[in-house]
Amino acid sequence: MSAVTAPRTDSPKAPMASPESSAWSQWANKHRKWLFAAPAMAFVAVLIIFPVAWTGYLSLTDAEGSVRAESEFIGFQNYLDVLTDTDRFWPAVWRTVLFTGVVLFFEVVLGMAIALLLWRPFRGEKWVRVAILLPLVATPVAVGMMWRLIFDPNIGMANQLLGWIGIGPQPWLAGQHSALPTTMFIDIWQWTPMVVLILLAGLTSLSDEPQEAARIDGASSWQRFRHVTLPLLMPTVIVAILLRGIDALKTFDILYATKGRGGGSFHEVETLNVYAYGLSFDYNDYGVSSTVLIIFFLIIIGVMWALTYRKKGLGR
Repeated sequence: MSAVTAPRTDSPKAPMASPESSAWSQWANKHRKWLFAAPAMAFVAVLIIFPVAWTGYLSLTDAEGSVRAESEFIGFQNYLDVLTDTDRFWPAVWRTVLFTGVVLFFEVVLGMAIALLLWRPFRGEKWVRVAILLPLVATPVAVGMMWRLIFDPNIGMANQLLGWIGIGPQPWLAGQHSALPTTMFIDIWQWTPMVVLILLAGLTSLSDEPQEAARIDGASSWQRFRHVTLPLLMPTVIVAILLRGIDALKTFDILYATKGRGGGSFHEVETLNVYAYGLSFDYNDYGVSSTVLIIFFLIIIGVMWALTYRKKGLGR
């Protein structure tokens, strides 16, 4: 018997991709990391661009009373009025710069000292770290209210402790000249642990070989820190200054929680954030407040650029 062979049927061939789709596939594969990130980047861009653009538009109008009320386009008149305001705006700029500079200096210095103490293991290290990080647990408003009670001139614990060592009561937050330094202390108390975390992470990533070489050469502890540890740690220090400096520039909650609207009766702690908030929600002067915020935004961008440029210079 002859074998019966089934008729041969060729399997259908897959359609050949067109040159256009092939080129698109190659381009998409080459730029896939940007394609995957594009939706999130677009979403974030919209969240940033729209508020900034709307604030910029309001800064060029005489909007007041309500953002939906009719307003007229007045160009850069608000900017001229704000930049020539020596009663509220420029004192607020000075307080913002002073507050940021002082708290940033002490937070970096204290953060470096504490990070160096925690760099090497010791008995009870975990408990010490937990205690140091406790201020970060509470919200700034809660911290401000807590210290407001502690520094109360009449019933506060601070004046009671001073009385035990023979020192008279101090006005603290109630004083016109002592309120700003007191709020600086509160900010330093809460945010120094954040700098400690950043610097400690940088210290633990450093190699031990340069330290051992310097120790063998007879370098003292201060010389090893100045000529070995600090130069190697400087990029991390710049990151800490960048993150904490921008956050300190924008400080609002602690100041408002301790002194209320206007930064106090004499505007003693009124920074640019507090000033802009008062213009918006106390006086409903949205045009001028938007102008202050745009100027403040440009200041922050300038600080970010300067610190980022400095960090890139250290990384070369």
